[in-house]
Amino acid sequence: MFAPEIIRAKRDGHTLSEAQIEHFVRGLGDASWSDAQVGAFAMAVFLRGMNGLESVALTRAMMHSGRVMHWPDLPGPVLDKHSTGGVGDKVSLMLPAMLAACGAYVPMISGRGLGHTGGTCDKFDAIPGYDSTPSYELLNRVVRRVGCAVVSQTSDLAPADGRLYALRDMTATVESVPLITASILSKKLAAGLQGLVMDVKCGNGAFAASHAMAQELAQSIVSVANGAGLKTRALITDMNQVLGCAVGNALEMMEAIRYLKGEAREPRLHELTLALSAELLVLGGLAADTDAARVRLQAALDSGAAAERFAGMVAMLGGPSDLLERPAAHLAAAPVVLPVLAQRSGILSAMQTRDIGLLVVELGGGRRQTGDSVDSRVGLSQMHALGDAIGAGEPLAYVHAADRASAERAVARLQAACTLADADIAGQPSSVVMTQVN
Repeated sequence: MFAPEIIRAKRDGHTLSEAQIEHFVRGLGDASWSDAQVGAFAMAVFLRGMNGLESVALTRAMMHSGRVMHWPDLPGPVLDKHSTGGVGDKVSLMLPAMLAACGAYVPMISGRGLGHTGGTCDKFDAIPGYDSTPSYELLNRVVRRVGCAVVSQTSDLAPADGRLYALRDMTATVESVPLITASILSKKLAAGLQGLVMDVKCGNGAFAASHAMAQELAQSIVSVANGAGLKTRALITDMNQVLGCAVGNALEMMEAIRYLKGEAREPRLHELTLALSAELLVLGGLAADTDAARVRLQAALDSGAAAERFAGMVAMLGGPSDLLERPAAHLAAAPVVLPVLAQRSGILSAMQTRDIGLLVVELGGGRRQTGDSVDSRVGLSQMHALGDAIGAGEPLAYVHAADRASAERAVARLQAACTLADADIAGQPSSVVMTQVN
């Protein structure tokens, strides 16, 4: 088989055989397919799609391109959650520790920033010393001792996806349902999970801008995962506004620490974190229903047990042992902080959430191309939520930047991305959880 013929077949709308798909995945791993050929294949899939059998074949081939983990003797279920990516989405910073405090084991294989969305691993990389690419042996020890470990994709876990993941970002093929499905599930299946909950974002800050696309993606992931033997549910959740109060790696980590310590829990962020965690406890047999699960999760937060698991994970993976006690001493701060002042009074009625994510990328908090360094210090803090009343001259948020010029550009862009309306015409913010897919 030849790469150009496989690309041509998909370009022309034909169904690929399992052998053709396996040839592509081998080419990802051994570099017999060039970057240009991989990009062309991704674009052909983006334009022509894949049917269910093709998606399963791609997922399985990528899963088996490297190590497949097994957890045969753990006393609790092996669970995980994954998000399709949002702006300010920091649920994965708290959820693993909360689940671990309730008896689950969470080997979370997470990604880096993709497009306008932040990456969980980039947020953990804001912690000095934290090893987001540990050896398998260290990962195994941390999961068994603490109950959770949030790490990036190791070089031997679904390695074919690692290359494809990076090239999708560079070739404008991120928003392909089959490629998203295979990328997510190849890693999750290789991690040896027994239960998975998907957070499929929907709105102007999500890859799935419409509910129809979110439904298609959620159904694709649930169908392929369950077909591969992994119990999976999906929640379609709102991404028409920033989730929580902060956007940016160190700033989001600071918000997560405050959440775990009970110092501040933004309502929408808290509701989504509980909703996703509760579904996982039910999937794993650790709670009879979501109401009982929420009680357990809240107790884990209130008792400090979840914070203790988080601190233990950070310390075992090389981070500071006093991060929760002294986060400001360890998380780097930007040298320039400017308020973003409202230009009129009114109700915050809309956000151009994708533009806000790109704003943070422009500040240096994300990547324009593979290999770019990320400035963990930059971003936005004290963001308002839709429906908030704001007076003229009051801060919409604060910009954290490396220099004053970039800060001032970000101020103007955030003002343009936020709509203030009169109280009698302002729309009501939507519920954070929109639909469940089983």
